[in-house]
Amino acid sequence: MTSHIMDKSIENVTRSHSYQRLTAENSLLVLIDHQVGHLLTIKDIDQEELRHNVVASARAARVLGVPVILTSTEPNKFGPTLPELTDALPGIENIERSIINAWEDPKIRQAIKETGRRKVLFAALTTHVCLAFPSISAASEGFDSYGLLDCSGTWNDTLRVSAIAQMQQAGVVISSGLAAFIEMVHDNANPIAPKVYSALDLPGGKSLSQLLKGKT
Repeated sequence: MTSHIMDKSIENVTRSHSYQRLTAENSLLVLIDHQVGHLLTIKDIDQEELRHNVVASARAARVLGVPVILTSTEPNKFGPTLPELTDALPGIENIERSIINAWEDPKIRQAIKETGRRKVLFAALTTHVCLAFPSISAASEGFDSYGLLDCSGTWNDTLRVSAIAQMQQAGVVISSGLAAFIEMVHDNANPIAPKVYSALDLPGGKSLSQLLKGKT
């Protein structure tokens, strides 16, 4: 009996540590409150770097065909969504909401459900609220939840560190848009790889894209 219980425990641990990689077919990207007013309050990451990263991730998602859900809150108070971001997502509805935790907004929940995807990549302003709350909620409901730190930001390092700890304890995978979309490429022989690297605008990415296209 004891041996059977131990075997079961080992089996459960193994299952909890199994990992299915991100693909363009099993993932979606949720971008929360990347608004001009919020961006101006961000102190834990360079604001221009953050702006670049979130737009690059949006472009990469479009190249790969990954569904993108865009949401904002109280534009009269926090300003419009970053113009570069909306330009990178033509035809994508910007879902306005009043509920702080985006996961609890019925329109967003319905949009996520309609994709049929279980791996949810979250990025938000701010990290300690608008990233942490929905990513933790998604994980609690059995979704594979990811927090993209390079596309998120908050007011100080204390809030960043505490939010990361909170998310990790809840089972959220801490990652970045850069890593997530490169993981989806999977193979540099994939014809779409140069387009994704170009969209991500990597340091040296132009040269890399040219090499993958067979150019010098």
